[in-house]
This record gives sequence, structure tokens and C-alpha cells, in this order.
Amino acid sequence: MQKRFTGWLAAAALALFAAALPAHAQLAVGRDYVPIEPAQATDTPAKIEVVEFFSYGCPHCSEFHPTVSKWSANLPADVVFKRVPVSFGRSQWAALSKLYYALELTGDLARLDSAVFYALHAKGLRLYDDKSVIEWIGNQGLDVKKFTDAYNSFGVISKVKRADQMAQAFKIQGVPALAVDGKYLVTGKETRGFEDLVALTDKVIDKVRIERGKKK
Repeated sequence: MQKRFTGWLAAAALALFAAALPAHAQLAVGRDYVPIEPAQATDTPAKIEVVEFFSYGCPHCSEFHPTVSKWSANLPADVVFKRVPVSFGRSQWAALSKLYYALELTGDLARLDSAVFYALHAKGLRLYDDKSVIEWIGNQGLDVKKFTDAYNSFGVISKVKRADQMAQAFKIQGVPALAVDGKYLVTGKETRGFEDLVALTDKVIDKVRIERGKKK
């Protein structure tokens, strides 16, 4: 009985010690994150940049959207969040990437972002070509000409190509995916849901923050 009790105390002490460790110390390469090699430059080097790679056409991205939106709205001041729509070479998803960037350009993204997911995954609309996208936009009360000009603009088309180039450079194989500071891709192989995934991303952000502090 004494040995069992002693063993239980040791296990409990170990558990308490693990809980007291800094968040970044509990991370494991391969299980929680993988290094991005080579590391990629970010658009905001003064801050820790978190990138969500996604597609409107991805059902998991649709499910993740409420969680990541709430989480990203409450990030600390030293963290910046950006989204990158990817196509993986699919023409249908490329149209959705153009839709994202066109809505961003016209200033309508905040209003219609969630509506795009809803149209695709709840209503079953097939917004996979230019005609369908523009017709849907007209039904949302937007200025069709203004949107069409943005949708077909050189700037939007360039952003779509750049987004796919980024996905290749970051070695993105599936979405949704979160990358931190151009250095780490959050894998979360043992996470049990989207809340766990963003909590794990917070730990990777802490890891980067500590690494930056050591460099200073």
C-alpha cells in the first residue's frame, strides 16, 4: 500500500510540475507543430504574423470559421492575423479565391464572408465559376459592375496566384491550416477540436515571442 501511495504522489507531483511549465515547453515537434523549411518572410516582421490558409470550398474551413474569427478578433497587440485563400490548382476553388479578394477590394468582405460559407455548405450553391459567383453577388444587393471590375482586375488575379505560391512555399497540404511567423505550421495531431487547435496556436505564438525576446 505504501509503495502504491508513494507512486501516486510521484505521479501527481509530475503532473503538477508539467502543468507549471511554460506553455511553449510542452510543445512537441511533429505532434504540435512542424518547422517551415526554409522559414518564410512575413508582411509584418515587427509583429508575430499568423496566417490561416483556407478555402470557401472546404467544409472543414466552414466549420472552423466561427472559432477562428472569434479567436483572431481577440489576439494580443503584438500579433497580426491574415487569411490566404488557396486553390490547390482547382479551377473551382480559384474562383472562390477571386471572390474573397474581390470582396476585400470592394469593402464587402466583412458583410459577406460568412454568407459565402453559408451559401456553399448550407444552401448547396455551386459558386465555382465566374458566372455563378457574379450572379450570387447580384442577389446580395452589391453593385455588380463594381464587383465584376474588381473580380477581373489584375490586382485580384495577382493575389490569387500569390496565395497559391504561398501555400506551396509553406508546404500546405490541406486546409484549414495555421502558420505562425513564417516559421511554424501548427499540426495539432492530438487536438480534439477547433478550440484545442487555436489554444495550441496560442502556445506556438508564445514560443515565437520567447524566441524573439532571446534574440534581443
